[in-house]
Amino acid sequence: MRVSAEFLRRACSPGKYFNARTVAAAGFIAALAVSRYGLLDNYLQLLLMLIGINVILTMSLNLINGYMGEFSVGHAGFMAAGAYVSSLLSVRTLAAFSPFWAFPCAVLAGGLVAGAVGLVVAVPSFKTRGDYLAIVTLAFSMIVKSVIENIDAVGGPRGFLGMDKLTTLPWVFFWVVVTIWVIRNFIYSRFGRGVLAVREDEIAADLTGVNTRNVKMLAFVVSSFFAGIAGGLYAHLIQYISPGSFDILKSTEMLVMVYLGGVGSIAGSILGATTYTVLLEALRPLGMWRMAVMPLLLVGLMIFRPRGMMGLKEARWLVPSSEREGGDSK
Repeated sequence: MRVSAEFLRRACSPGKYFNARTVAAAGFIAALAVSRYGLLDNYLQLLLMLIGINVILTMSLNLINGYMGEFSVGHAGFMAAGAYVSSLLSVRTLAAFSPFWAFPCAVLAGGLVAGAVGLVVAVPSFKTRGDYLAIVTLAFSMIVKSVIENIDAVGGPRGFLGMDKLTTLPWVFFWVVVTIWVIRNFIYSRFGRGVLAVREDEIAADLTGVNTRNVKMLAFVVSSFFAGIAGGLYAHLIQYISPGSFDILKSTEMLVMVYLGGVGSIAGSILGATTYTVLLEALRPLGMWRMAVMPLLLVGLMIFRPRGMMGLKEARWLVPSSEREGGDSK
């Protein structure tokens, strides 16, 4: 049967026949099939899950550093809060229950606690910006690390283990989709417009009626919540966490992924996290030298493309139809 070129054009174009929901459903089914039937070996599945966790971390940090224009370097602290809370719940409280619902509850609890911590950290952001906020968030990350090291109930400096390997490819894919959906809708909401106004000029935004305090608090809570979610997924994937897993190096890795993919872009966050994770793994034969090669690549990117690969640009499928019709998409 002959198929017309017009039908193929419509079927392959985004919109009526193809949309993000279709891709998400197909991706989830594929993730289930890979996990259940072992279509990929364990190494590739682990790499895909690490990419997904890094995508969540990058998008959450991009909300603060990219869309709001602040400079936070304490995201590892939020990740640590989510990792430890979810691990404690799954090992000591929910271990007797079915993992089918106990695991998502533990991960969600870790995200909520991280969000509450982010609310506390948001308060200093009312009076500080730029380098000063970076110092505040860095101090916060160091405080979290020191507190964990001095609590023997969570293993102290020895770390905490005993979690089952409950993080699977379908769960990671599910949380990646949820993160994209929430942050995308947040950015194009009234509060998201306020976040962008703060980035351009906080004083002007305040004078034009934007409640900058509420906007900052909400952005920090959403950002830290998803960092906590990523921490819970990471803990149940690696099955061991320690204070050293969430030091300044971890926050630096997140910054590299954000600025590699591009600030103010969800697609850039996905691209940056994927590129960084794959390159870091490809350079593993170099040993510790790979940690020198990656920053050099970032330096080159900052020289030749300061905004990253997709800085302040967005993929068309992530832009609401009303915005696309207005010609605002890139």
